[in-house]
Amino acid sequence: MHILEIKKFSVKIENKQILNNVNLTIKSGEVHAIMGPNGTGKSTLASAIMGAPAYEVTSGEVLLDGVNILEMPVDERARLGLFLAMQNPVEVPGVTNSTFMREALSAKLGKRVNLIDFALDYEDKASELEMRPDLPHRYLNQGFSGGEKKRNEVLQLKVLKPKFAMLDEIDSGLDVDALRVVGTNISEMVPGMGVLLITHYQRILDYIKPDFVHVIVGGTIVKTGGLEIIKEIETNGYQNFNGDDK
Repeated sequence: MHILEIKKFSVKIENKQILNNVNLTIKSGEVHAIMGPNGTGKSTLASAIMGAPAYEVTSGEVLLDGVNILEMPVDERARLGLFLAMQNPVEVPGVTNSTFMREALSAKLGKRVNLIDFALDYEDKASELEMRPDLPHRYLNQGFSGGEKKRNEVLQLKVLKPKFAMLDEIDSGLDVDALRVVGTNISEMVPGMGVLLITHYQRILDYIKPDFVHVIVGGTIVKTGGLEIIKEIETNGYQNFNGDDK
């Protein structure tokens, strides 16, 4: 059992306060869906936990198995078991997908990964994601469609097997078939990791079932509950979420 604890977490960017005293605890095997209007801090939460340099933490703690990670660089947080699937994955010309993932896995394990063993496992995982045969060996995300980039993020997730995955709108840009493939593959991994799933839409939650749903408004979690919250959002939007009934 692993635990990720976010305590009184406040974050600003360019002197603008984005998050205010966010409290959240995620355990292994749990899926926590984060929902809320645009611009209320959902992506900031994931990026700041991962250690993106643009964000300044003004107060609070982030504990992974009791260890405060906020003073650690991004790569050390990743080696400890954090993973961020970005909303808009970057393209890296000159570095192949397979090379990038082998190096990342070697860094996580602290030893060189055998090339043949890695290649066989890598090909199997790419096949499970129904990726085009050329994609796993092209330059990282270069020339990929939006949906292909998202499948590639999940391929990284499957290779690295983190303790906690933060998925920032992993469903954006996916057609119906790609959504099924991505959602099913992530769901199959959930028993072994905790998930922070940022989304605007209910459709991904048909595949990745949340244990908890949190609504962020104005940089604060104003409501926590179950699937009934999603139904309320679909019916009334966010107009009834104001923090009076946390």
